[in-house]
Amino acid sequence: MEKSKKYWGKTLVSFLVVLCAMPLGHAFMILMERFLPPVTLHYAAFALGAAGLALVIVGVFVKGDTRQTLFGLFGGLLFWTGWVEFLLQYYANRYGVQPEIVNGEIVTKPEYLIMPATFGFWMLIMTVYIFNAKTGCYLITWLQKLFFGKKKDEIVTRAMTRHTSVTTFMELNMMMWACYLLLMFCYDSNFLGDRHPVTFLIGLGCLVGAVFMFIKELKIAAWGANIRMAIATVIVFWTPVEIMGRNDLFNEIWVNPSQHVTEMVIILAVFVLLAAYLIYKSLKNRSGYKGENKTAA
Repeated sequence: MEKSKKYWGKTLVSFLVVLCAMPLGHAFMILMERFLPPVTLHYAAFALGAAGLALVIVGVFVKGDTRQTLFGLFGGLLFWTGWVEFLLQYYANRYGVQPEIVNGEIVTKPEYLIMPATFGFWMLIMTVYIFNAKTGCYLITWLQKLFFGKKKDEIVTRAMTRHTSVTTFMELNMMMWACYLLLMFCYDSNFLGDRHPVTFLIGLGCLVGAVFMFIKELKIAAWGANIRMAIATVIVFWTPVEIMGRNDLFNEIWVNPSQHVTEMVIILAVFVLLAAYLIYKSLKNRSGYKGENKTAA
């Protein structure tokens, strides 16, 4: 009976926090580009990435699975924005990479056009995970079973040292990276193109996959694990969102946040409230844990 229990409250809170972070991250980056002078922007972006990495490192030393997960999540978001997207943007602009323009409109910014060149680095890290790490990631576990079969336990003998903050950080960044690589492959007219049927099928597949992942998430009782599952679910879900936005099937309000202030403020308010609730729960759980230890002593 316990196995069939569904944790709707935890799942919805976790899912919505991560979901709200996606458009807010886009909007934040655009507002920084719009209002900060170029030199200030570069320093601010670098500081943003450094702050994200610092949060992740601090998260290694805090107690509690939920708290460590939150440090990894928020640190990962800052890291991705500051040291991945903005750094790609800096070097793309510095060396004159031109955006992709269709019918007089920019459809792909320069930083995303050069992102596919990082595929080898992504594969390098994935090789380490597939061959060297026993992990709770369903995808990596499936790949290990697919490639190694009965020799899986012989080849992948033990897990790497696990710090929840770093695990969350790596999950977020590797999945964001993978989905961007997938999208750039789909959008490239040399391969498929943004209106190719296969592109839409990939989007549909990700949407269906996200639904199954959400159902799986509903069964996770622990806050930390639920949040980590929400990260994966939202990133997969966001892939069809990007494809639909690319094809003008809906208005991406986060692309022009200054023209959709009310909507963005609502998203920000929801994010802040839910994030505050998660932080409160993590602190409360930690206090309870300390109380139990004192009683036991």
